[in-house]
Amino acid sequence: MRKSVTIDWTLRESARARIRVMVKRILKKYGYPPDLQDEATKTVLAQAELLSASWSTV
Repeated sequence: MRKSVTIDWTLRESARARIRVMVKRILKKYGYPPDLQDEATKTVLAQAELLSASWSTV
C-alpha cells in the first residue's frame, strides 16, 4: 500500500477510493468478517494519514 500512495492522496477522493479498495481486498483475502470491513477500512485510512508524513521521507 505504501508504494501506491501518491503525494496528494489525502486530498483527492479518487486516490482515497483506490486505497480503500486495496484495503478491502486485503481484508477479504485474510478472512476478515464482511460486516466489520467498513470500520476497519476507516481505521486503516486514519492510521495511514498519521503515518503518511514519515512515508514521504522513506
